[in-house]
Amino acid sequence: MSIEVNNESGVQVDEAQLVTLSRFIFERLYIHPQAELSILLVDEPAMEKLHIELMDEPGATDVLSVPMDELTPGTPGKPAPQGMLGDIAICPQVAEVQARNAGHSTQDEMLLLCTHGILHLLGFDHAEPEEKAEMFGLQRELLSAFLGKDAPMETML
Repeated sequence: MSIEVNNESGVQVDEAQLVTLSRFIFERLYIHPQAELSILLVDEPAMEKLHIELMDEPGATDVLSVPMDELTPGTPGKPAPQGMLGDIAICPQVAEVQARNAGHSTQDEMLLLCTHGILHLLGFDHAEPEEKAEMFGLQRELLSAFLGKDAPMETML
């Protein structure tokens, strides 16, 4: 399993915990152990640039996902094939504001955003109410299991 974290944000982040979380999610969703994921932590100007390039929307956002091989979750008997899951860009400065507004730590928000980004890479979305219920339910379930408690982050975006 190859999970790379590049921190270009200027903010100190517990990168090891992001990697541990990513591995946990890979195992829970039966992602091939040789799958590859890249996590890029960027500042607000860099995130705004990515947001414009990828979504044609101005302003820095919290997390962006760029899927590569369009992998989807596997099953116990049939894990997802090996491949490039994709890239996630997270902006710790935006995460800090969201965490403060939500009443939890910035690191918890970073974990939430990482989980959210990975689920997007795996084909989950939240454009429709049914999709949102499925994605956010799985997000809560994964974070609760990872943290060993009820995840305090119930909503996002």
